[in-house]
Amino acid sequence: MNDSHDQVLTQEAGEIARLLSYVALLAVSIGMFVEALSIPTSRFEALGAGAFPMLVHVLLSLLLVSAIIGSVRQIPAEAYPRFAAQVILWARTRRLVLLMFAFLIIYITAMPVIGYPIATLIFLLAFLLTLSPRTRKAVALCVILALVFSFGLNWLFAEVFNVFLPRGR
Repeated sequence: MNDSHDQVLTQEAGEIARLLSYVALLAVSIGMFVEALSIPTSRFEALGAGAFPMLVHVLLSLLLVSAIIGSVRQIPAEAYPRFAAQVILWARTRRLVLLMFAFLIIYITAMPVIGYPIATLIFLLAFLLTLSPRTRKAVALCVILALVFSFGLNWLFAEVFNVFLPRGR
């Protein structure tokens, strides 16, 4: 009985994942339709160059909407909370990986604004302090490594290689 219950849960999770993929593809298709709207028309063709991509994405969007409706009808209502619980458990077990990924996204978006040295210093400090033990020696080593790899590499590239890393605004 436990195997059949696990199989049902796996099927429900697969159906919900399929539903989410349909929604993501619909968002991409709508975005591509909006992009096709910006394709300029020429005076030689009445419909313009964007007509075919717009037609394709309208048809694809209609197909995806029908797939979403069919998928929602197949999934029992009690499957959604179970799936949400599985996702939360998955995220909790991988919280350090997700946190490091969030640090990386913040670093990449902050670098053009505040520059390579400061963004790298903050990123490396956050990254290293999150992963290292909380001893004085480890914290001092994290600060030294962050300083060397932020300001030291910036100096090396600017003075030795004559390559200037992003300075910020």
